[in-house]
Order: sequence, then structure tokens, then C-alpha cells
Amino acid sequence: MRISRLFITIFVFSALPFFGFSQTTKEIKKLQSESSALKKNIEEQEKLLKSTKKDVKSQLNNLMLINSQITEQQKYVDRISVEVNDMATNISQLEKERNILNADLEKCKARYRKALAYLYRNRTPQNNVRIILLSKSYTQMRRRMRYVQQFSKIQRAQGEEIKHKEALLHEKENELRTAKSEKDVLLNEGRVQQTKLEGQKKERQNTVAQLNKKEKELNNTIRQQRQKQANLDAKIDRLIKIEIEKAEKRRREEAARKERERKQRERLAAKNKAAAKNSKSGTTTKSPEPSKPTYRAADDADYKLTGSFAANRGRLPVPITGGYMITRHFGQNYVGGLKNVQIDNKGINITGQRGAQARCVFEGEVTAIFDVGGMWNIIVRHGTYMSVYCNLKSVSVKKGQKVSARQTLGAVATDASGNCTLHFQLRDSKTNKLNPEQWISR
Repeated sequence: MRISRLFITIFVFSALPFFGFSQTTKEIKKLQSESSALKKNIEEQEKLLKSTKKDVKSQLNNLMLINSQITEQQKYVDRISVEVNDMATNISQLEKERNILNADLEKCKARYRKALAYLYRNRTPQNNVRIILLSKSYTQMRRRMRYVQQFSKIQRAQGEEIKHKEALLHEKENELRTAKSEKDVLLNEGRVQQTKLEGQKKERQNTVAQLNKKEKELNNTIRQQRQKQANLDAKIDRLIKIEIEKAEKRRREEAARKERERKQRERLAAKNKAAAKNSKSGTTTKSPEPSKPTYRAADDADYKLTGSFAANRGRLPVPITGGYMITRHFGQNYVGGLKNVQIDNKGINITGQRGAQARCVFEGEVTAIFDVGGMWNIIVRHGTYMSVYCNLKSVSVKKGQKVSARQTLGAVATDASGNCTLHFQLRDSKTNKLNPEQWISR
């Protein structure tokens, strides 16, 4: 029957596939969020003052600051490049989806026009009645009635489907225009940031040129810095060794105490056994009351703190307030732009703004406050881990004081470049020097 064939033809169009919204949209939003965080960090770093002094020490500090800024700026430029490439892929995908939707819509309209033409030629209210009345049986009449109803229903659904696909196409067109606009903005931002990066590199070249003219003074300054750092590290090593020896003594005392309690329990068990045996034979002996074991709160706290500190690896707060930049990393450091200038670092140097404060990275106890070269330094014990805060012009805690995470420990001294630079170290119970960048959250 022609109605049946036409019904099947019309019904097929609703099963045509089309692409959904781009799957890369979430990835792009994630990249945009990361880029935004990088940009915010760079803006904070740009607030760091640069010294106008021309002495070698301030110029060397400025060079390390510029090197750090270049590193962060390069990350931001690279991130923008990745984001632009992903957006280009997304735009290409959106264009494919738009074209498929448009082709699908045209097919739907063509089928709808065909159906309307057929209805114009054959469908009238009289024809509907005539088709039903010419049925040869009651079963055929019911079937024809159902066909007439379904045909009308499909016709309405066909119109609604066309409206739906037109809305989808309009939405896809808007999404495509938005994506292209965002890409243009991002490309412009990339050009601006690349220009800024080139300016920073040029500034580094100028600073390096000035330092190379003062090679002898530069070498003397670096030698003095190395000697000062060596003295500081030796002092830290000595104090931490003393603290570890104290902790080891406490552990030995705790082990001896537990051994005494174990032997006491064994003697008590033997007496109880003898008393039970005597009671069977009619004689009784009074058993001493068992003594309650005593625990040292300090040892329990050490254990809990150690576990908590280790569990927070990579999530500890940055040990300086305000905007900051890591200007000297852990281990062997080559100063970018200078040949054969290498500085060993047992921790990291964090440069912040004027008025920056050192803050504790985790709850613990202040075990040492000492002076080296006119600058204050603080050691805080976190169970079997220790954090060290150096180059402070003043302190706001005292030895033996319990401190909490993010609590202010003291004011960071101003360096030769006019900024505040904190030297920060992390150690464990085996005196291993840990890389702080792997422990703090950035």
C-alpha cells in the first residue's frame, strides 16, 4: 500500500545520526582555567621590585629574578599555544558538525516537501473516509484507520523535528562564532605575551652583559654567597643532628619503658598462675594489682604528626606570604645567562614582596632559633620531619612554642634587589635533604 510505504519512508528520517556537541569543549575550559592561574601568578610576580642599584650583588639577584620570570612566562606562552591548537581542532570539529546538521536538515525538508506534495494530490478529508469505507473486512478497516492516524501523527512529528534541527543548527552556528572569537582573542594575547617574553630575554642579556664586565667582582660575590650558605648549612646540620639525637634518646627510653612493662606483665602473669594453682590446693596468696601502663604524650604526638606531614606531600602551603617567585631551585643551580656559574642549594629561595612574612607549613614545635650573619633562622619539628626558615630580620615565636600551619614565624629580610628572599629547607629523620618544591602546593 502506498500509505504504508510513505509512512516507512517518512519514519526513517528521524533515525538519521548527527554529531553531538564537541567533546573538546571541556578540555579547552580546563586549559583556560590553567592559563588563568598562570596569568594570575605572573601578575603577582611582576609586582616584585627590581633594584636600581648597580652593584654586582643586586644585579645577580635581579638576574635570578628575571630568569624565574622568563621560565614562568615561557610556560604561559606555551600554554596559550596549546590552547590555540586545541581551539583550532574544536572549530574544525564544530564546522563538521554544522555541515552534517545542515545536510540532515535539508534531507528532512526534502522528505517533508515530498510528503506535502503527496497529501496535496491524494489526501483530503473525503479520501480519508473513502479509504476506510472501502475496507473489505473489519480487520482491514481498523488497520486503515490506524494508518490514517499514524500518518497524521508522523506529519506533525516531522514538522517538529525540522524545527528542532533548525534550533540545533542555530545553536551550533553560535557556538562556532563564539569559538572563533575566543581564538582571535587568544591569538592576540599570545602575541602580547610573546612580546613580553622577548623583552624579558633582552633585559636578561643587558644584565648579563653588565655582570660580565665585572667578572672579578662577580666571582668574589658568588664566593661570599657560597661561604655564607655553607656556614648556614653547617649550623642547620648541627642543630638538626642534636634534635635527632634527642628524638633517638626518647625512642630508646620509650623502648626500655615498654620492655620493663612487658617483663612486669610476665611476672604478674606468672604470679597469677601460681595463685590459681595454690587455690586448687587450698592455699591462697594475694596477687598485686596490675599497674596501668603509662604512655608519653610527646611520643604519640610525634607519630601522629609524622603521618599527617608525610600524607600532605605536595599540599603544604607556600612558606611566604603574598606574591612570590622561586628564584633558586633545589640542588645544583646554573645561573641562566652566566657561563660556569653554579650554586649548590640545600633548599629553595623564594622571593616575595616588601613586608613578606615567613609562615609555618605545618603544625609542629619550634626547636631552634639562631642567628647567622645578623639574620635569624628558625627550625620547626613536625614529628620526624623538620622545616627550616632562613634570612629573617625578626621573629615572632620562641623556642619550644607549638605552632600551627600558616602561622607567622617572622618577617623576611630585604635582599640586595629590594625584595624579600626566604631560604627554605626540609629534612627528614635520616637527615636527608628534601626538595621543598615536591612538598609545597603551587
